[in-house]
Amino acid sequence: MALQLRIYVPPHPLIRHWLTIAREKHTPVPLFRTAMNEMGRWLTYEAIREFLPVQEVKVETPIAEASGLLIDGSIPLAFVPILRAGLSMLEGCQTLLPTASVYHLGLVRNEETLEASCYLNRLPDRFAPQTRIFIVEPMMATGGSIISTLKILAERGADPALIRIINALCAPPALQLINQQFPEVQVFSGCIDEVVNEKGWIVPGLGDAGDRSFGT
Repeated sequence: MALQLRIYVPPHPLIRHWLTIAREKHTPVPLFRTAMNEMGRWLTYEAIREFLPVQEVKVETPIAEASGLLIDGSIPLAFVPILRAGLSMLEGCQTLLPTASVYHLGLVRNEETLEASCYLNRLPDRFAPQTRIFIVEPMMATGGSIISTLKILAERGADPALIRIINALCAPPALQLINQQFPEVQVFSGCIDEVVNEKGWIVPGLGDAGDRSFGT
């Protein structure tokens, strides 16, 4: 049986609350940044469930010995925020995994062709085996940027089965592309909007996450 992309839209009230605030066009910049930050936090919480490697240990409680689990610190963790919008969610993500490395990747979309091109790449030459990677990409509409990112990561040794995407809002064209080319990846999204217009914008969406986060 062929692999099928797994997409999770957690029914979490805080994710829905902050997404609604982010959608509102009159939300001021500081509150919009807070909303994106909070979505980063709660979507990362969902994404790390049954994903982080753990090791069994013995501890002494005040009463007796007990078995427990600790996160295995020998397995590398990495965030890859896609600039610049990815920075709006990164801080929230890092609150849960403060020791994870951060590798910035800058992509810009041609508004006529909707093709993505890379202008900044701070990825390692080669990812260590078993590295868990979290791509932070608030918006996935046509899929150009996320596919470019996944291809670059794969070229540098990343295992698609160990990649999870932290995403505030996405649309079917992007999900279809990921499913066709990287079905092992998992997506954790605040919502799936059904429409992408002729300009490549998600409808109803929330506008340009980068512009709204940085007041530009």
